[in-house]
Amino acid sequence: MNELEPIYQKIHFIRGQRVMLDFDLAILYGVETRALNQAVKRNKERFEGEDFMFQLTRDEAEENLTSQFVTSSWGGTRKLPYAFTELGVAMLSSVLRSRTAIEINRGIMRAFVEFRRIAAALPTNTDDIKELKREMQGIKDYIEEILSDQNDINEENRMQLELINQALAELQVERKSSERRPIGFLQPNNKK
Repeated sequence: MNELEPIYQKIHFIRGQRVMLDFDLAILYGVETRALNQAVKRNKERFEGEDFMFQLTRDEAEENLTSQFVTSSWGGTRKLPYAFTELGVAMLSSVLRSRTAIEINRGIMRAFVEFRRIAAALPTNTDDIKELKREMQGIKDYIEEILSDQNDINEENRMQLELINQALAELQVERKSSERRPIGFLQPNNKK
C-alpha cells in the first residue's frame, strides 16, 4: 500500500479546490481539532483568503461529510469544519512546530504534489479525449444493452409465471367443480 494513501483519502474536492479538513489534519498531527483551530486563530493573518482556508457551509458539510458530520448530544450540530487548501496546509507548518507536525506536513505536501502530477498526466490532446469519449460511449452502450436484455428476460419470465399461475387456478376450479359431494347423509355400507 502506498504510504500516502491515508492522506489521499482525507483530501476532498470542495469549491473547486483540493482541501483537507481541520479534524482530519488534527488527527494526522496528533492534536485536538480545537487546539489546531486555536493555533490558526492566533495566527489568522497567515490564513487570510479562501486560497488558504475557509469554513464549510452546512450544505457543503452535509454533502461531503455525511458519515463524519456529527451532531452534539444537545441537538444541533457542532461547529462547521474548516477546510485548508494546499497553501493553508503549508502555512500550518509555520504554526504547528512539533516534530510530528513537520513529518506529517511533508507527507501531505507530497500527496498534493502527486495529485498535481496525476492531473498533469491526463490527456489534453483533443483526439485523445475524443477517443476516450468514444470508448466510454461504447462501454455505456454495451451496459445498456445488457440491462435491456436482462429486463426482457425478466419480462418474459414474469409472463410465463403469470400463465402458469392462471393454468393452476383454472385446474383448481375444475377440480373443485368435479369433486362435488352428494347432498344428504352418507349411508354406511351394510355388509351381509
